[in-house]
Amino acid sequence: MRTIIKRLNYLVQTVPLRVKEFSEQELSSQLVGKWSKREILGHLCDSATNNHHRFTKIQFESQPFVVSPYSQNNWVLIQDYQSIPSDEIVNLWATLNRHIVRVISKTPEEKLLYICDIGDNKYITLYDLIQDYLRHMDHHLRQIFGSSDL
Repeated sequence: MRTIIKRLNYLVQTVPLRVKEFSEQELSSQLVGKWSKREILGHLCDSATNNHHRFTKIQFESQPFVVSPYSQNNWVLIQDYQSIPSDEIVNLWATLNRHIVRVISKTPEEKLLYICDIGDNKYITLYDLIQDYLRHMDHHLRQIFGSSDL
């Protein structure tokens, strides 16, 4: 868990600085077949919101905890990330992830083994869900920043 926490803390410090390297036009330009960099950042806020709830609720609800999906495209559309100032989106993302770090830092080790039902007869542990959250984030950060190390 330390590695995940260390990585999240690093990203919370680094991503806001790296986003400032882009012009507003670069952040708003649609990427091939998908969202703009600004919308990807917004999607990462949605992911953080959903996962914060999952990481918290799984510890106190009956097992297996059923992970409910959400309509990612509709969330991005309804929140209109394309028109929100980039610094506002980045500040929200950083705040949400600092909060996630607090939650996972306080999660007892035995609860990391709690089971999540992710659908299609697939089950993973809370620890796996947390790892997947970070993998998902890294995937989208590569879309924003390219393959350069973050």
